[in-house]
Amino acid sequence: MMKVHPSKEIIGTKSNILRGKRIVLGICGSVAAIKCPEIAREIMRHGGEVFTVMSPAAKKIIHPYLMEWATGNPVITELTGKIEHVQLCGQTKSRADLLLIAPSTANTISKIANGIDDTPVTTTATTALGTGIPIMIVPAMHRTMYDNPIVKANIERLKRIGIEFIGPRIEEGKAKIANVEEIIEAIITKFTVKDMKKRRVLVNAGPTREYLDQTKYLTTPSSGKMGTAIAKECKARGAKVTLIMGPTEIKAPLNIETRKITTCHEMMNEIIEILKKEKFDYIFLAAAPLDYRFEETYQGKIDSERREYTIKLTQNPKIAKKIREYAMNAVIVGFKAEVSKEELIERAYRRLKEYRLDLIVGNDISREDIGFQSDYNEVIIIDEEKNIKRIPKMSKREIAQKIVNEALKIKK
Repeated sequence: MMKVHPSKEIIGTKSNILRGKRIVLGICGSVAAIKCPEIAREIMRHGGEVFTVMSPAAKKIIHPYLMEWATGNPVITELTGKIEHVQLCGQTKSRADLLLIAPSTANTISKIANGIDDTPVTTTATTALGTGIPIMIVPAMHRTMYDNPIVKANIERLKRIGIEFIGPRIEEGKAKIANVEEIIEAIITKFTVKDMKKRRVLVNAGPTREYLDQTKYLTTPSSGKMGTAIAKECKARGAKVTLIMGPTEIKAPLNIETRKITTCHEMMNEIIEILKKEKFDYIFLAAAPLDYRFEETYQGKIDSERREYTIKLTQNPKIAKKIREYAMNAVIVGFKAEVSKEELIERAYRRLKEYRLDLIVGNDISREDIGFQSDYNEVIIIDEEKNIKRIPKMSKREIAQKIVNEALKIKK
């Protein structure tokens, strides 16, 4: 007899941030229910386990078998003598850590706000409210329904009692379900300890570019994923975060103040201007700005018929070297990438001392499975006393947790 459903093999394949968390996914009768398998499996990929509860209307849009396949757990479509709502959200040892209602219709929102529980989803919500289990609601409906003043009032009523709302996205006259990435980030934030409240954090991320002409430029292969992960982690911990981001293909994180730049000088000047105006507690210099720029640049486009072309490079300023002048009391964390694992520690430590950093994070970019373009990394963290902490390969979001934990240990 099969003991573990094969679908559960994906649990923890991206990260273990949600490891041990039991999440009930309540599905209502919105066409956005087609997103639920993806939502469930992303939760699982980050370590969580998902249990599905469906309203009668939801079953008309997606079949319960699909959610059983997605989660590896039986789907609740009716409440029986097993009192499923109590098992999941009552005062039991097996109770859930979170009830996520996604998508939620205007009908379900209004029923929960008025204590009506006539579907498995609303009854589970009533039980969770009585138990004190956190509830997050992801609305999805037509824009005119979302703008209904009664629906708006019901949403505000639920917010006042601690229920959180994710989204919606207002597009094409619809109040669409939030993106899966936004939903996952909201869940992670929910479970993150708020140990950085009232802290100000500055992060830079991504590459910089130096243009030779209007079509050709020099850059580094940085994706911006590490810096963005740090920004998200600090935001999840309650900090007010400013992110300076170079040109990347990844989207700027929601709800984080993001300023976009292109060149190394632009990045440096933006950071310095911010530091002149505001005091920051923590600065994470995770970007990979270009070391050189073209000594001479050209308007328009260089003639492609020319067989040879000689260019000269000149050195860009070292951003990390100048930051301490403008942030004497901040905890500053630098980053050092090397292609030689043997020289990484010594070179990283020299930079820490020369640039007056508090910590430096080093990583070996010669490996294809970690580093610039990867979602994963493996790093060392070095402090002023040359104590070395090795972080094994894991997701960049988990690496961000480890880096921030080390930064918080430093007292200024």
